[in-house]
Amino acid sequence: MTNDAVLVTGVGRRLGHHVATQLLERGVEVVGTFRQEREALDTLRALGASLYQVDFCDDASIGVFLDAVPKHHRSLRAVIHNASDWGMESPSQGDTALLRQMMDVHVSAPYRMNFALRPLLEACGEGIADIIHVGDFVSSRGSAKHVAYAASKAAQDNLTLSFAAMFAPKIKVNSIAPALISFRPDDSANYRQAAVQKNLLGHEGGHDEFMNAVDYLLASRYITGRTLPLDGGRHLR
Repeated sequence: MTNDAVLVTGVGRRLGHHVATQLLERGVEVVGTFRQEREALDTLRALGASLYQVDFCDDASIGVFLDAVPKHHRSLRAVIHNASDWGMESPSQGDTALLRQMMDVHVSAPYRMNFALRPLLEACGEGIADIIHVGDFVSSRGSAKHVAYAASKAAQDNLTLSFAAMFAPKIKVNSIAPALISFRPDDSANYRQAAVQKNLLGHEGGHDEFMNAVDYLLASRYITGRTLPLDGGRHLR
């Protein structure tokens, strides 16, 4: 990989923090966004990350960020849209505010950023750059408990198709669709047992497995417009 920066959204915790840390430890320049201050961000700053606080539900906040990036970075090797939000509807009624929130974070923000950052991606020293949308297993199946979330992730998958066609051949655009990558610390033993039974391999994927998928897409010169499943065979249950 060249010295071009990689932009990762949602680096404050979990997958985004892991990806940013791995890249920084390899000597890759990282531009990261976060929604709220967390202790984990100090680790990224110590490693040299350029971090921006951005609210993806606020057009003005996104605008400030997109104005700042070209002033400090001449090119980008990749944009990894990891930032995510998650919510559950009431069983008896929908929530249009929740739907707007999910669409803002998973669709509107990546849509706007992809267009704005296209010149920096096309300036990549490797001659080809990447956009990776981090989707979800539920985008292809829907969810009875998380309707707005699943719908927004499905729309994000469609962004992958459209931007892949629009930005070729200089920019590849793909999606990763994970399921059960890692448990949260407060997940109960009963929940964990039920969750792993949903896939064929019987365990969580782990953050390193996700990083392997990112590396695979970044290394490829021939994959675009695709969604890479990362679900332990859950689709066969």
